[in-house]
Amino acid sequence: MLTVDLHSHSTHSDGLLTPAELVARAHAQGVTLYALTDHDALSGVEEARLQAQACGMRFVAGVEISVSWQDEILHIVGLNIDPRHADLAGGLHAIRAGREARAVRIAADLERAGVEGALAGARRHARNPDLVSRAHFARHLVECGLAKDTNAAFRRYLTPGKPGHVAHQWASLSQAVNWINAAGGAAVIAHPGRYKLNNRNNEALLGEFRDLGGAGVEVVTGSHTAAQYASWARYAQRFGLAASAGSDFHGPEESYLDLGCLPDLPHGVQPLWSAF
Repeated sequence: MLTVDLHSHSTHSDGLLTPAELVARAHAQGVTLYALTDHDALSGVEEARLQAQACGMRFVAGVEISVSWQDEILHIVGLNIDPRHADLAGGLHAIRAGREARAVRIAADLERAGVEGALAGARRHARNPDLVSRAHFARHLVECGLAKDTNAAFRRYLTPGKPGHVAHQWASLSQAVNWINAAGGAAVIAHPGRYKLNNRNNEALLGEFRDLGGAGVEVVTGSHTAAQYASWARYAQRFGLAASAGSDFHGPEESYLDLGCLPDLPHGVQPLWSAF
């Protein structure tokens, strides 16, 4: 019996634990098939793989790629990838360069809104200097007493219409899927219930994603409700996509669910990991 968690983040992106600490926590939680999926970065994969080997866990190399689709920012998880593949590595390098430019603009906007030392503060929270994200700005805002927690910081400062929100063009959906497929992996739409899409747009996204060579949808994930588990299972079946599961764990204080604390997939879907 597999206990699966195929979505989590370490200090190499916006998580609070190192890759080795994440794997050890997942193992303690009973996870037997685990993936590290840092945002736009592969630098933590080898540390996680070695720790998983030491724990006797099955490990899948992964990544979560930032994508612009229509007017929405999506996340596409790549699972069972070759982290050394040149096309994937080059694409992620370009995205990280864009992240740095965005961080500078976010900081400037926050400074104009009266938040002092925003860029330096965010950098203090970023263990990977090549990847400063909105989560690091959120932690700085909490540290400054401007928000009670990171969720409040996002709502007040970092979402559309707020003083620290900066529009940015990420990779295209086709680029993300092509990079993942070229690296031998399976492309998965992460936490689809979080996006502000109506049923018509969901269908357009899933159809385009499938036709590009996408493999699956994250049906069970920390931010989904029970009703969304069922809804996205139906979407997966309708579009011939496999179902994935992952907590989207970032840290003990900042996550919907702990590692491995996921319900079973709804009946009738094809588990993505059956192809691994």
